[in-house]
Amino acid sequence: MLAIDGGGSKTDVALVAADGSLLAVVRGGPSNPDNIGLESAAAELTRLVSKAGEAAGLAAGGPVAAHTSACLAGADLPEEEAELGALVQSLGWSQTSSVVNDTFAVLRAGLADSGERWGIGVVCGAGMNCVGVAPDGRTTRFLAFGRISGDWGGGGDLGPEALWWAIRAEDGRGPQTELRGSVAAHFGRARVADVVIGLYRGAIGYAELHGLVPVLFEVAGRGDRVARDVVLRQADEISVMAAVAAGRLGLDQAPAVPVVLGGGVLTARDPVLSQEVAKRLAASLPGADVRIVDVPPVAGAALLGLDHVGAPPSAAARLRECARATW
Repeated sequence: MLAIDGGGSKTDVALVAADGSLLAVVRGGPSNPDNIGLESAAAELTRLVSKAGEAAGLAAGGPVAAHTSACLAGADLPEEEAELGALVQSLGWSQTSSVVNDTFAVLRAGLADSGERWGIGVVCGAGMNCVGVAPDGRTTRFLAFGRISGDWGGGGDLGPEALWWAIRAEDGRGPQTELRGSVAAHFGRARVADVVIGLYRGAIGYAELHGLVPVLFEVAGRGDRVARDVVLRQADEISVMAAVAAGRLGLDQAPAVPVVLGGGVLTARDPVLSQEVAKRLAASLPGADVRIVDVPPVAGAALLGLDHVGAPPSAAARLRECARATW
């Protein structure tokens, strides 16, 4: 079985045996067609699948698996899922294939392997996304296009927010905060203004602002009010997404609702963010059973694939063991 987790910053591909053993794992660059185009996405996926097949000792040029389970960023709308599904099937990697949004991989990664196939999954990484699956199979999702669809959070917003407060502290327009010194030090600059000028002139790439997320958490953990307020806003966004998704599916009064949290911001397990998310969910979704995934999303894609082919729970357990040992 071939499993793919395709994202905006990296792509993981794994070949998995029927018993859940990992035969090959490879990592490559981005494959989100929204960012790099469909042709470039297909080329990167093809390169990585070929590399995985080679690592597993398979003959070049032919199918590498019986089934492909691809969880892809960019598969946000039904027509996008259909387009990417047709693309994956046309590439001839396997006899059958399924394509869903990458948030489904995170949800599956946090669910039990003995029959638990529903819950709420929230991803907070570079951006935000959420999916809900009811026990009867109904699903609910958000557009998750960023600010234009009402989203805020993830590294793409947290990093720039830290810089925003830091420069305002330095130039006098905002309250003083430890972010002022910490942001400048992170980039090896004497002043926050030097960081801003570096961004403006291209000496610092905008994507490098993602590196401010750990800085923000560290400062918030020391009790800085400005940094803490930003982290609390992130907790609000995560919990409201989960609660709204549960309400849409009629799960808001259920005695126990799996709420799976994934993405780099959440899997970092920052104590302030984790505690505040749990606190908010306890109030807005009392039945929430909050879980932070401990295997990578590609393992979730593989678990979905094992579900598809009817593999026993022992295969899923074996896969989790291999995933924890590999990543």
